[in-house]
Amino acid sequence: MQIHHPLRWGLICMLGFFSYNSEEAPIIGPTALSLEAPDYFPQDQPMPASNPLTEEGVLLGRMLFYEKKLSLDGSISCASCHQQEKGFSDGLAVSPGVGGTLGDVSAMALVNLHWQTKFFWNGRENSLESQAIDPISNPIEMNLPIDEAVNRLQSDSKYPELFFAAFGSNQITPELIGKAISQFERTLISANSKFDRWIRNEVELSPEEKLGLELFFTHPEPGIQLRGGNCGDCHLGFLTSGDPNGFAGFHNNGLDDDSKLKQGLEKVTGNPFDKGKFKAPSLRNIALTAPYMHDGRFSTLEDVLDHYNEHIQNSSTLDVLILEASNEQLDASEPVKLKLSEEEKKAIIAFLHTLTDNQFITNEKFSNPFN
Repeated sequence: MQIHHPLRWGLICMLGFFSYNSEEAPIIGPTALSLEAPDYFPQDQPMPASNPLTEEGVLLGRMLFYEKKLSLDGSISCASCHQQEKGFSDGLAVSPGVGGTLGDVSAMALVNLHWQTKFFWNGRENSLESQAIDPISNPIEMNLPIDEAVNRLQSDSKYPELFFAAFGSNQITPELIGKAISQFERTLISANSKFDRWIRNEVELSPEEKLGLELFFTHPEPGIQLRGGNCGDCHLGFLTSGDPNGFAGFHNNGLDDDSKLKQGLEKVTGNPFDKGKFKAPSLRNIALTAPYMHDGRFSTLEDVLDHYNEHIQNSSTLDVLILEASNEQLDASEPVKLKLSEEEKKAIIAFLHTLTDNQFITNEKFSNPFN
C-alpha cells in the first residue's frame, strides 16, 4: 500500500489504521493484533512483552520489509532474498548483496518465525527483532550503516507518521525498525498445506503420502524391523523445524568430513564440538525453496534424500541421530547409510510436497505494498 497522496492518507487515518493527534481528539493507540495460528502449533511461545503485535506495527513492518531505501544503493530490500512465491527464499545457493557481493550461505526461508528462538544458519541472533535489522548494515547484504537507514526513513514524508502510529513516537530508531519488521515477519504463518488440512480431517493423504509421513516421523530400528526416514528427529512436530529451545536444533548432518567442515554454530559458541552444526530449518514449503542446505549444494529433494541414504560423511561432530540411523544392521566397518528403498524415498518426497501451502505464497497480506 503506497501512502503518498494526502487524500489516501486521510482516508486511512479515518478508517482507524493509524493514530493521530489533535487538540480536539484523543490519541488513538495502536490496535492489538493476534497471530492467526492453529491450535496444534505450540501454545507456550509468548509474544515479546516489549514488542506486542499491532495492526499498525505489522503494516509498517511490511513496508520496511519491501523498502529498497534500506540498502546502500537502493537496489535491494529484505524481500529481494525472501520472495513470497518461493516460500520467502530466493532460489539461489548464495544470494547477491549490494553490488553483487556474495556471502557463503543460502538465504533461509522465512516461515512460522514466532516459534523460533535462534536465527540465521549459525544461530548468531537471539531474537527476531535483532535478526530483522542485521542484514541492513551487513556489508555482504544491504551494506547500509544503520544510522543512515534511520536518517533516510526520518526524512521520508510518510515514515515518521507511520512510526508514530505504530509506536507512539515519530523519532525513528534502529530498535523500532527491528520491532516493526519482526512484527510483520511474525505474521508469516504457513498453516494451510495439504498436511494441515489432513491434520484437521479435511482431506485424506494418498497411500504414498501416508507412507512418506510415517517414514518421515519414524527413527529406524532394524533390530525390530521398524523402518524410518529419520527426518522428524531434527525437523520436529507439526512445525517440521528444529527445536525452538536454544541450540538443540543445530546439527552436523554429514555434509563434509573433518577436513572440510565449516564453523557453523562453533562461531557463536566457541565450542569445537559445535563445528559443522547448522540450524535445522522448517520444512514447510520445502518443495518451493530449493536449493537445499546452508550452502545450497543440493538442487533437488531427490539429491537431499540421496545424501542421507548413501553419502553421509563421517566427522568428529557428526550428529548421533544420524550415526544411529539405518534401516539395516551395519557392522562397525561400514559407513553410515540410511538404506531406504527407492519406493520409500519417493514416498518421503511425496509427503514433503504436502507441506506446500499455496495460500501462504499468494496471500496479499504478505505481498509487496508498493506494487
